[in-house]
Amino acid sequence: MPTKHNIGSRIRSFREEREIDLETLSQDTNLSVEFLNQLENGEIYPSIGPMQKLARALGVRLGTFLDDQYTRDPIIGRIGGEGGDPALHTGRMARPTYVYHALGKGKSDRNMEPFYIEIFPDPSVERKTSSHQGEEFILVLEGELLVIYGRESHVLKAGDTIYYNSIVPHFVGAAGDAPVRIMAVAYNP
Repeated sequence: MPTKHNIGSRIRSFREEREIDLETLSQDTNLSVEFLNQLENGEIYPSIGPMQKLARALGVRLGTFLDDQYTRDPIIGRIGGEGGDPALHTGRMARPTYVYHALGKGKSDRNMEPFYIEIFPDPSVERKTSSHQGEEFILVLEGELLVIYGRESHVLKAGDTIYYNSIVPHFVGAAGDAPVRIMAVAYNP
């Protein structure tokens, strides 16, 4: 699996392979050229929303940015610990806000992107909504999750689920001062 330090370089490689300049990619994804530059240089790590926009614009699966190896079915994985996969960190450099564990790693023909995500409270994070094609399903495993969906706000607790169309602007984050752990599945047609 690529380390958090080379996700940006993989995105750059796909962009250059397709002979797409940053300005065109910016227009195709509605992400700023500055953001794309920082991403490709490893200065920031994107959350799922921007990565889905980039995958769509570059014509690849979202998981292409996250895994290098391909295996045959069935895929059996482990979250953290011995033999577990390394995590993708997003957020500030000093302490990530989101830690993603890709659970579909290795299945090259997958249509869904399953993740185990740890979300840490961060008062400095702007609760800015984003939208992209597809659908998302979330199961809260531990803690309280804030989901802003359009003009609605929901606080979900352990055992609660939410399933929504991701084209509607949305935000997902920790609702309180404690971390929250979720299982999320994203589908990007």
